[in-house]
Amino acid sequence: MTAPIHEPTAEAAPSAAEEATAPGAAKAVQGRSLGRIAWERLKRDRLALAGGVLVLLLILVAVLAPVITSLAGQDPESHHEDLIDPLFGTPTGSLGGISGDHWLGVEPVNGRDIFARIVYGAQISLLVGFLSALVAVVLGTVLGILAGFFGGWVDSVISRVMDGLLAFPQLLFIIALVSVMPNEMLGLTGTGVRLFVMILVIGFFGWPYIGRVVRGQTLSLREREYVEAARSLGAGRFYILFKELLPNLVAPIIVYTTMMIPTNILTEAALSFLGVGVKPPTASWGQMLSSAIDYYDSDPMYMVIPGVAIFITVLAFNLFGDGVRDALDPKGSR
Repeated sequence: MTAPIHEPTAEAAPSAAEEATAPGAAKAVQGRSLGRIAWERLKRDRLALAGGVLVLLLILVAVLAPVITSLAGQDPESHHEDLIDPLFGTPTGSLGGISGDHWLGVEPVNGRDIFARIVYGAQISLLVGFLSALVAVVLGTVLGILAGFFGGWVDSVISRVMDGLLAFPQLLFIIALVSVMPNEMLGLTGTGVRLFVMILVIGFFGWPYIGRVVRGQTLSLREREYVEAARSLGAGRFYILFKELLPNLVAPIIVYTTMMIPTNILTEAALSFLGVGVKPPTASWGQMLSSAIDYYDSDPMYMVIPGVAIFITVLAFNLFGDGVRDALDPKGSR
């Protein structure tokens, strides 16, 4: 007779709970979404985080400009002629009149508080930067995805329009357009008209850049398996465009938007510097730099302060944009 086969009893077999709590047991592998992976990679980039914090601070400064200047006890339009040397027209005191009341000094000739005008100037720069980027992103995304998906004559027409706009002298066109614009339009007057024109024109001439990026990505994505599967299931073209392709284009769109905003801020500053931006007495960093040319030797702080404001703003956006690009790049090593 053969010996009976003895099966292990229930007492000998460890339970699943005991295995999970046993010392040295391997941890269960947890799945991570693409957003979480990107955030974890972004957190490791200290320069990008520093840039992001600066961007948030700049946005808060622009939004809370009336509150900040009120707490500082200053107004961007108030004149302080008693702080100006009547002979030379420059601020009395050292470093452009910096004092406990005027943290960044005062402007030559009229004595307006520079800190208040820098804070209000952030509103103009960020408003033009963000809204013109929004116009460019909407136009570039829609036209780029249509060109890449449909191809044929649609792609040819849109691509030729892109080439023409990229070759067009944007700055000269804005200067010529603003010079002939009426003082009142669509219920806007003065500075409002110029802001509206700058936002539309900068955004219109900026969309071909993001349009080319979206078109190239769409040409690659439209041949993927999930798109073919959607077609085989009877999905329509616009369903594929907005449900299958567009979600996969979010990452390059976000990256390019963060790169486009500082460029738009520099364009606004250049236009204001040339005298075709916002109208005085509205505060603008570029306009302050233009006014400082006549006083760079007698009051250098008047030129340094708005220049530093532009530099910090553009640097913050570029650092944050670089970090976002690296975090969303699946092939990156950081």
